Amino acid sequence: MSKAITAKDYPYLAQARQGDSQRWQFELRAAPPPAELISNVYAVSFIGARCLLIRMMHRQRQVWDLTGGTLEPGETYLDAIRRELMEEAGARLLTFEPFGAWHCWSSAPAPYRPHLPHPESYRVVGYGEVELVGSPTNPPDGEQVIEVACVPVEEAVQRLRTSWPDRPELAELYRLAAALRAGRPDRSVGAGAHTRHSAGAKGG
Repeated sequence: MSKAITAKDYPYLAQARQGDSQRWQFELRAAPPPAELISNVYAVSFIGARCLLIRMMHRQRQVWDLTGGTLEPGETYLDAIRRELMEEAGARLLTFEPFGAWHCWSSAPAPYRPHLPHPESYRVVGYGEVELVGSPTNPPDGEQVIEVACVPVEEAVQRLRTSWPDRPELAELYRLAAALRAGRPDRSVGAGAHTRHSAGAKGG
């Protein structure tokens, strides 16, 4: 894996971003960040050559998005992405390859939830293979998913561009994940792989 993403190929992922109380920068990473600094995890999920997307309500409009979310107390990032995939897509995680993270710094006086790292944190991103095994469980305190779709990479990119015009880095994330996946095999997330990852993957 290259040590940096280029502004030529991925201009929005390469940019540092600034919000009201947080700034963040995407980093390619050959290994996950320190476990105690991981707050969130996201998956660019594939079923064969197609990408999995979820459609949900966001501020009174329907948007397409990737699966993932915030770690619960005591969760590893693998535990969290397994849970999020079942909740949001009714999908089982088969393989997962972390390839990057958003490195975040918050100026808020306290973390979003008490168990989360603060003021520095990471939002881990990986790609992997999944299988659909049911409907999204849609817990009351989670995202309310309307539809799960499996589409070609370029269609996923276009849907994300349309849904999130203010966050073009999400569409680039799918292009990057597809390129990385094409160049290296996924890692299994069976018992052996879980042990291999878990030493550096404690949540909260």
